[in-house]
Amino acid sequence: MELGKKLKEARMNSGLTQEQAAEKLMVTRQTISNWENEKSLPDIISVINMSDLYHISLDDLLKGNKEMIAKIEKDSKTFESNKRLILVTSILVFIVVSIRLISTNIGGALYEFVEAATPWVLMGIGVACACAYMSDK
Repeated sequence: MELGKKLKEARMNSGLTQEQAAEKLMVTRQTISNWENEKSLPDIISVINMSDLYHISLDDLLKGNKEMIAKIEKDSKTFESNKRLILVTSILVFIVVSIRLISTNIGGALYEFVEAATPWVLMGIGVACACAYMSDK
């Protein structure tokens, strides 16, 4: 059985309307409708919350649903990629700020170079982050 049908059946067996389920899951009624009509897939947190709300195991909800399993795998890869991206960006910004502070104290040609290079380095970090983000989509 497809996920949307399972969700609708589980919700109805729990005696909930789409509006009531949406309120308890903190989403819109339209979102519940989209999930049940398979116009979109819920994220894993929503699936877990529906499992609790509808008193149905995750295994029963997800077993045999290749699309949902693929979405969960993609979401987890995106999460890991974003974690690495944030870490690398934080380290690079720290290095740039540190070099800028050191060059301010030293002055002279180093200060002028760092002052001119800083915007370009920060822009490069931004472009790299944007490219990494777009490659995950």
